[in-house]
Amino acid sequence: MAHMRIGDARPSRRLRPASLCAAALALACAVTAAPAHATTRHTTARTGTAWAVPVGAPAVPVGASMRTAPKVHARAALLVDAATGEELYARRAGRRAPVASLVKVMTAYVVLREARLSDVIKITKADVRHAVRHGATRAGLRAGERFTVRDLLYALMLPSGADASHALARRYGPGTGRFVAKMNAVARELGLRDTRYANPDGLPHPANGGRSTARDQVRLARFALRHPELSRIAATGRHTVRRTEAHRAHVWRNTNELLGSLPGALGVKTGYTRAAGFCLLFAARREGRVLIGAVLGESRSDRRFSTARRLVEWAGGVR
Repeated sequence: MAHMRIGDARPSRRLRPASLCAAALALACAVTAAPAHATTRHTTARTGTAWAVPVGAPAVPVGASMRTAPKVHARAALLVDAATGEELYARRAGRRAPVASLVKVMTAYVVLREARLSDVIKITKADVRHAVRHGATRAGLRAGERFTVRDLLYALMLPSGADASHALARRYGPGTGRFVAKMNAVARELGLRDTRYANPDGLPHPANGGRSTARDQVRLARFALRHPELSRIAATGRHTVRRTEAHRAHVWRNTNELLGSLPGALGVKTGYTRAAGFCLLFAARREGRVLIGAVLGESRSDRRFSTARRLVEWAGGVR
């Protein structure tokens, strides 16, 4: 296996923006609406409807589909109907484990509750040094550059930049410790009963970034994708920032290989550390409904994508 930085995997194939924009719009319609918290030009879910099944309920493929469900090698996996919360497939979905850069979905979610997208953040040497010191994936930010929160969210979610996560947490904690406390408070608010965060990027130190479950990660994605900006970012294959007096030009590519290769793919996030294995939180539209799933602890990078693809295709025929 090729050398890989902690945080994520290979960049995605070319994206077809028009189809993803339509898919993202469909997602907003398919997911059950939640009470909203007003922000500048955007709304973000603060609370949401409960799952259709209890959090601890077992879930297996139902009926005849039990014989045809795809084989899953990952340590844990889950697939749900986004509109109802019905669990269509589950494998050790309540198993607690590190989730690597999937942590950054919560980081983005908290930032969107705290910040204005037009806020400007200056990158510091500490932001850059944090990512370099830990051998993490980076967005290529340099000390002294200034970016809007909107652009830093792309730097966080697409190339999985630990430099971007550090800058955002530093600003909106303020400081990493306070920001992580906010992440855990939001996790409790959203009903993520088996999730505890230790940092805003999922890196091994401290405490492997915390622990979560496939079920909690899918629940988080169900909330996060209700935010139009986060849904748009998660479904973007490539984001270009033009050179200005404030920063150099940057091109960030999404590490999610489902984008542009799986019809109806809607994002969401990839991750990797040695402790967590290869992880994938994903969403896709299929047969008139939106599916959200997680694959955790896969031993091969490519297999997390092929597993997600097979689960989505299989679920298209499950009613």
